[in-house]
Amino acid sequence: MPLPFFNTRAKRRDEIIAIDLGGRHTKAVHVQNKGDQLSLVGYTIQDAPNEKSSLSVDVLAEHLKSVVGALGENSKSVVVSLGVVDSVVRRAEMPPMPMDDMRQLVKFNTKNYLQQDLPDHVFDCSLVVPRSANGEKDSAKPAPGQKQKVVVGGCKRQLADDIAAAARDAGLNAAQVVPGLVGPLNAFELSEPEVFANEAVAIVDLGFRNSTISMLQQGELIMHRIINMGGDRITQGLADAMGISYAEAEGIKVGMPTEVQSSLEPLMSSLGRELRAFIDFFEHQQDVGVSQVFVSGGCARGDLLVQALQMELLVPCKAWNPASRFTLALNPEQTAEFANVSPQLAVAVGAAISAV
Repeated sequence: MPLPFFNTRAKRRDEIIAIDLGGRHTKAVHVQNKGDQLSLVGYTIQDAPNEKSSLSVDVLAEHLKSVVGALGENSKSVVVSLGVVDSVVRRAEMPPMPMDDMRQLVKFNTKNYLQQDLPDHVFDCSLVVPRSANGEKDSAKPAPGQKQKVVVGGCKRQLADDIAAAARDAGLNAAQVVPGLVGPLNAFELSEPEVFANEAVAIVDLGFRNSTISMLQQGELIMHRIINMGGDRITQGLADAMGISYAEAEGIKVGMPTEVQSSLEPLMSSLGRELRAFIDFFEHQQDVGVSQVFVSGGCARGDLLVQALQMELLVPCKAWNPASRFTLALNPEQTAEFANVSPQLAVAVGAAISAV
C-alpha cells in the first residue's frame, strides 16, 4: 500500500534508508533490495530534536545527517515517514482513470472525496485490489462506469517541500514522503502474508503521543482511527502512580517487573476501551469477528503491557517482527538487540518496503 507523495518512479531502488520521524524517537532502517529478497543491513533509534513541534529546515537537515551517518551513509536516497498528525489517510471511491488524473481530482475535490477541506496539500493514491474467496488478488478491471476503491494519502505541501529542502541540505535525495499510518500495513503484508490475505485483524501501533488502530479484512484497509493516547501518557501515569521520576518510569515500562502490573492495568484500561469500541464497531459493520490484534511501537516491547491490552480487548494480542521475512545483515551488536527493538521499527520498515 505505498503512498509516495513525490518522485514516484516505476524502477525499484537497490537500497533505501527509511526514516520514521516519531514524537520522541526517530527510527531509521537501511534496506537493500537483492531482487528476490530484502536485506536489513542497519537500523538506528535516536532522540528526536527538541524543536519537533516546529522543525526548521536547518534543524531537520542536521537531524537527517545524524540519522544517516549512524547507518554508515552507504545510501543517499531516503524515504521519510510522517506522523499521524502531519498526514492524512482516507478511503475513497473514484472512477477508473490514470493515477496522475486521480491525484488532481482529489486535490481539487477534497470535500467530495475526503469529506474535509484540505487546501495546499499534496496527495497520492493507491488502488485497493479486491481479493477472491481464497485470498488471491483479483486482477479483473472494473466494469465501465463502475467506481474503484482507493486509499488516499496526503500532507501539507509546505511540509513536503521542507523535507525535500532539508534532505538536499543534508546531501540526500528525498525519494518519497509517506504517511506513517501505512508503514505497519506494508510491513504486515510482507511479514504475515497468510493472515493479511485471509483474516480480519487489527493492527495497533502504539506511538509516543498517539496510537493508531487499522482494521484489515482479507488484505483491505477497511477503517482506521487515531487515539490520543500513547507511550508518553502511560509512562507519566506510571510515574504518578508509583511516585517515581518520568525517566525511572520509562526505564521499567518495557522491562516490566510483575510488581508494577497493578499500576499498569488501570492505565491500559482507558486505551483498551477505545480500541475495543472501535473493534466492536468494525465487527458489527462488517459482520465478521476479529481473530487477532497485532501490536507494534515502543510499548509493544513489553510483554506485560501487551498482556494487559489483551485483557481489555478479549482478543489474542501479540507483538510482531516487521522484518521477519528480511535477511538480517546486521553487525553482532545490532543482531543481539534486534528481537527487542523490532516492534519499534514497523513504520520505518513499512516505509522502506514502499520504496524498494
